[in-house]
Amino acid sequence: MPPCSQRWKLVGVGYGTMRKNDLTGSIASVNAKDLNHGVITSTEQMLQGKVAGLSIVQSSGSPENGASIRLRGGTSLSASNSPLIVVDGIPGVDMNTVQPSEIQSIDVLKDASAAAIYGSRGANGVIIVTTNRHAGDSEKLSVQYNGYVAFSTQAKYLDVLSGNQWRGYVRENKVLDAQDYGANTDWQKELTRTAISHSHNILFSSSKKNSGYSGSLTYQNNQGVVKRNNFTRLAASLSAYQKTLGGRITLKEAIHANFDTWHPTDSRIFERAFNLNPTFPVYNPDGSYAQLNGTNTENPVEILNNRTDDQKRHRLLGYFKVDYEFISGLTATANISYEYNRATSGLYKPTYARMEGQSEKGWGQRTEAEFTNRQIETYLTYDKKLTDIHHINFMAGYSYLDNTAEGFGATRSGFDTNAFSYNNLGAGTDFRQGDVYSYKNSSKLLSFYGRANYSLMDKYMVTVTLRRDGSSRFGKDHKWGTFPSVSAAWRIGSEKFMESVSNWLDNLKLRLGYGVTGNQNGVAPYKSRAVLSAAGAAYYDASTGTWKNAYVQSQNTNPDLKWESTAQWNVGFDFGFLNRIDGTLEFYRKKTSDLLWTYPVPQPPYLVGTMLANVGDMVNKGVELTIGATILRSKDFSVSANASIAYNSQKITKLSNDNYQATGLQAGSLHNIRGLSGIYSQVIEEGYPAGEFYGNVCQGIDAEGNYILKADENGEAVKEHLGSAIPKWNLGISINAAYKDFDFSMSGYGMFGHKILNATKMELYDATRLPSQNTLDEFLGSGIKSGAVYSDYFIEKGNFFRMQNITIGYSIPGVKKAGLERVRFYFTAENLFVLTGYSGMDPEVYIPDNVLSGPGIDRLITDSSTSEGSTFSPRPRTFSFGVNVAF
Repeated sequence: MPPCSQRWKLVGVGYGTMRKNDLTGSIASVNAKDLNHGVITSTEQMLQGKVAGLSIVQSSGSPENGASIRLRGGTSLSASNSPLIVVDGIPGVDMNTVQPSEIQSIDVLKDASAAAIYGSRGANGVIIVTTNRHAGDSEKLSVQYNGYVAFSTQAKYLDVLSGNQWRGYVRENKVLDAQDYGANTDWQKELTRTAISHSHNILFSSSKKNSGYSGSLTYQNNQGVVKRNNFTRLAASLSAYQKTLGGRITLKEAIHANFDTWHPTDSRIFERAFNLNPTFPVYNPDGSYAQLNGTNTENPVEILNNRTDDQKRHRLLGYFKVDYEFISGLTATANISYEYNRATSGLYKPTYARMEGQSEKGWGQRTEAEFTNRQIETYLTYDKKLTDIHHINFMAGYSYLDNTAEGFGATRSGFDTNAFSYNNLGAGTDFRQGDVYSYKNSSKLLSFYGRANYSLMDKYMVTVTLRRDGSSRFGKDHKWGTFPSVSAAWRIGSEKFMESVSNWLDNLKLRLGYGVTGNQNGVAPYKSRAVLSAAGAAYYDASTGTWKNAYVQSQNTNPDLKWESTAQWNVGFDFGFLNRIDGTLEFYRKKTSDLLWTYPVPQPPYLVGTMLANVGDMVNKGVELTIGATILRSKDFSVSANASIAYNSQKITKLSNDNYQATGLQAGSLHNIRGLSGIYSQVIEEGYPAGEFYGNVCQGIDAEGNYILKADENGEAVKEHLGSAIPKWNLGISINAAYKDFDFSMSGYGMFGHKILNATKMELYDATRLPSQNTLDEFLGSGIKSGAVYSDYFIEKGNFFRMQNITIGYSIPGVKKAGLERVRFYFTAENLFVLTGYSGMDPEVYIPDNVLSGPGIDRLITDSSTSEGSTFSPRPRTFSFGVNVAF
């Protein structure tokens, strides 16, 4: 099928669908067959490299961890930068509620003219996920089985000193007080393994003329390459539809549920691994774990094996949808949905374990968090072709959203026995203030929205949308916000003056759009109100003779608090020619206003010295190009390819006004690195993008082994801007081929034009680490004889291209004679290689949602210092063998 045929497919546009050829906004669509496949534990992975301008970065190689998603650059400094996820028409849903095998297509609403229909939630774009909720067109029961077994190894290790290299260093430098423990331990190898994973999925469906059902059942058991890092998932879904009243009423219902359990990687084990010299053994002669007495360097293998960390996560999504066609073209829709997420954890460190060099005689913790999302979406749609040249479509609706989050936690230490683990915290004898906590908050959002589409002669198209949102999160003077958009398209290729090129030009369309969207995620519930909190002190109540907690106001009232607002222009060209090539060229500029930040305020008149306020501005502008081509097409052989490249430039243009002043805003703390307490790696400043590195410039190493830092005329070291951590360029490519019963696919992606702070190298490049600890092999030739110093010496170009996966499949011919529809075997290789000049373990460094955490900082050792709570785990190289069977 030629690429240009995709122009006529239906695309999700929010509260409805449109033909792709009729779109006026910027929307990218990816079918299930074009998504990434393989060992997928986080649904976001399926979109890596598939959409121009969409950046997806895994937080680590652990199978339970998700990814950061950014579309056309970030739009916020302190709020979320992630797009809104819509699953089967339900906005705000966790994408991982549905499984990869259940996804039919994913549509990405890029510009504000397309996303404005979601109002105060659409500033970062919208990702619409459509599942296989409709059964097939045959009354026969269709059943499919998909399964694989996979083998993963760590893709790259840090080249640190071996035991013999350490001994050579000691001899050459005549280090007389060096302690040689007699072993030759590769701590990285001791912590990792060849991981074995497997997955099994069954899909079934059936339909009649007016009814049908479909469902799936999935079991995954995935091992991480770090020992004891295990992840299992049991997921199920069931959907059905029924038509009645002569087809005028359609009832649809579905439920998705998954249950995850995992043992995460302790964030300290790699730090401890490099804080022991390679001659230190893992075990004592009696088989017990070796420990360095009097230090805070625990044995990382003991940490790995003797700490209990059990995590559980339950997700549930259910909805009931009714479509009623009053008259031809006029349909009413009501969609009632309920989403429930629950996460629990149990952590226990035994009585003999040391934490930071001291024993707490056992330490246990239990936590639980719940999130519920209740929504009602009701809307009317009228679609009518008035004459042969006029076509109109109207949609108007109302929605109600109720979010509630609640949870609690308890911690206790001082246990006499390890028999209870974390299951009997009351057995601990040591308790302190703060060991027990609980919380609950809720917010509501009311919305009215509408959209009008008009098409003239199928050549000139206009779309207008308007949404009015009222949120309980906003200040009393800004409870309601209005979000408009307008877009137009001209199908130039259909004009008479283009007839002379119609033999090779299949499509040429110009699109122009403008819209305003919002981001309310930076306004947590109750942020606009005065809040009381425990002061951490107590007072004596003489009337009762007891001590009581003291409470003080911890937050100022801000009646002007509101959403962040993004206004975006978009110009797009859709083209296709020779019935083989399709493409899109986009230009955009978006300005985010009313950026949220916590500013200092005077006391008095305010009771608290800081306040969350809307002040700043940020501009993103860029260009995107997507091309798909059918290179060869014959009876037995076909080859097609897709490629996308996107450029984005970001600049903060305003941070202060007359009431709120921002000075010296710092991000990317390096406090966990020895000698760098109070040092920040990045600055948030007008005229520069978020994630801008700022610090000293290193001009070399002097004869004494000290860093030569650029200085002014007075000899004082000067700091400069050192580049941004946010990639300017994103690239994605894929190739699909088939020869008779064989199929082949290949995909890769890359990021370019950014910098990475190699914080791992900076910490290991410390002369004081030897001989008691370890360092990188290359450090011995660096000439450095001082401790860690933050400078551009450790800032590197982050450019890379990753060969994401290669799949070869074979479908057995003639299986229908055996009563089967299809039997396909395949082999997939993932993360085969990375082309990069970066010297660290992996150039794909996690981009946290909040810029304060410091994007672009490679924290292999110091990852626990981030506010994201993620733990480092090396990325694996994976080889999998699978089978697809259809009955």
